[in-house]
Amino acid sequence: MRISDVLRSKGSAVATIDPGLTVAGLIAELARHNVGALVVVDADAVVGIVSERDVVRGLAERGAGLLDVPVAEIMTAEVYTCEPGDTVDSLAGVMTERRIRHMPVLSGGALVGIVSIGDVVKSRISQLESDRDQLTSYIQG
Repeated sequence: MRISDVLRSKGSAVATIDPGLTVAGLIAELARHNVGALVVVDADAVVGIVSERDVVRGLAERGAGLLDVPVAEIMTAEVYTCEPGDTVDSLAGVMTERRIRHMPVLSGGALVGIVSIGDVVKSRISQLESDRDQLTSYIQG
């Protein structure tokens, strides 16, 4: 199964945020979109990713003053991305190895979706169920 298949079933909408928005604004956007991470975009280019975990760690280090700093100060600037043609299995390996829970999907440098670890798990379970059903049909012949 390919990432394009995952996006076809879940949709390609991606919640993004400007790097200059404050962390307080970030928290509001995370809640509004009901997501755990937002892709940081500046002039249509992916420049980072920021998650609830980044907020929690920042609060532990800086306290409530963190709410007034720009997202750019807490985001992860080294963003691992994938492409629609990549396989779910390869993505699962990268996400596990790098401890990444959200990965933006780029096509020709343009942001076309985002895949979460939950999407990967759901896809793999669906594939296993399909394989099981095919084997059962074959055995029952």
